[in-house]
Amino acid sequence: MLIDFFYTLRSAKLPVSVKEYLTLLKALQAGVVGPKSDDAWSLDDFYTLSRLTLVKDEKHFDKFDRAFGAYFKGVEMVADFTKEIPADWLRKILENELTPEQKAAIEKMGWDELMETLKKRLEEQKERHEGGSKWIGTGGTSPFGHGGYNPQGVRIGGAGKNKSAVKVWEQRAYKDYDDQQELGTRNIKVALRRLRKFAREGHELELDLPDTIRSTAANAGYLDIKMVPERHNNVKVLLLMDVGGTMDEHIQRVEELFSAVKTEFKHLEFYYFHNCVYDFMWKNNRRRFAEKFPTWDIIRKYNRDYKLIFVGDATMSPYEILQPGGSVEYNNEEAGAEWIQRLTHAFPKHAWINPEPQGVWQYRQSISIIQQLIGNRMYPLSLKGLEETMRLLSK
Repeated sequence: MLIDFFYTLRSAKLPVSVKEYLTLLKALQAGVVGPKSDDAWSLDDFYTLSRLTLVKDEKHFDKFDRAFGAYFKGVEMVADFTKEIPADWLRKILENELTPEQKAAIEKMGWDELMETLKKRLEEQKERHEGGSKWIGTGGTSPFGHGGYNPQGVRIGGAGKNKSAVKVWEQRAYKDYDDQQELGTRNIKVALRRLRKFAREGHELELDLPDTIRSTAANAGYLDIKMVPERHNNVKVLLLMDVGGTMDEHIQRVEELFSAVKTEFKHLEFYYFHNCVYDFMWKNNRRRFAEKFPTWDIIRKYNRDYKLIFVGDATMSPYEILQPGGSVEYNNEEAGAEWIQRLTHAFPKHAWINPEPQGVWQYRQSISIIQQLIGNRMYPLSLKGLEETMRLLSK
């Protein structure tokens, strides 16, 4: 029954061998995981066992997760909420579509008032609530809950709908971008050639070992060294990538760009952030809170000759950029704007690549703020945008 599962993993270009597949079967036969008391198999246990036996390198975890999800369709991941708010409140019962006039009638709270009101609601509310404009619930116009509409609120459980939450009450799991993603579009392939052109600095040579061996053998054993222009470049790139949330819509294109950059730049350093840069970043999304890299350390570690490239849609609440404590995930002591200014000051050659269509930029307040902070050095993730970015950074 698992042969198709094995071929699904192989079609996803995971390096899974027959030997590893047989190891998984032996583990199942030995009862490492098996039916629970109700004779039902635990898919979570099988997922853990199959990943343990089939995946040799953690860089393939994301690719495995996507292949696993594609094979076992219809399986839902249930979040474990440990806060005082009961999880069953968070089921989306009512889909409330408001007219533009109703949306316009909802007033925005200020940051301090929003946080203070949430605190009071948590103290006062004693039961589940659906719809309405006050209590924590689903499908209404209250600033607290999910599934409804409010221009600035705290999303508690459920999926985002209007991309207007200023805080998110949940533990969020992000995926690392796959740096082995094949370039799937013509534009990105052309961009790769542009990156190569940008990367070429100087005329450094390196040893051509195969040609040296052939030439030496043909020369009766007398050493005949052959040199070729260096295939990689000497340009140093610091790549900071937004991940999670609204960036999930752009995963494929960002992975294509990531693959191209990693192929061409020998001196590449990359880190992840979510929405806006704060006091720490990370390299592995599964361990982003356990393995933090302080932003100050990153600024001090790399020289000013590194070319700084942000990749992100810059789509967030303005609070996340301008307000201490504005991060959707934790209470940051300093505003994100402070950290963006420190980074751009430390690395004078910088640019921001935005995968969002350029036509919507004027309608996103946060994009306008980011553009001002980086001196209008924002370009779309398109062939023309990449050419302009490379032209700017190569000056």
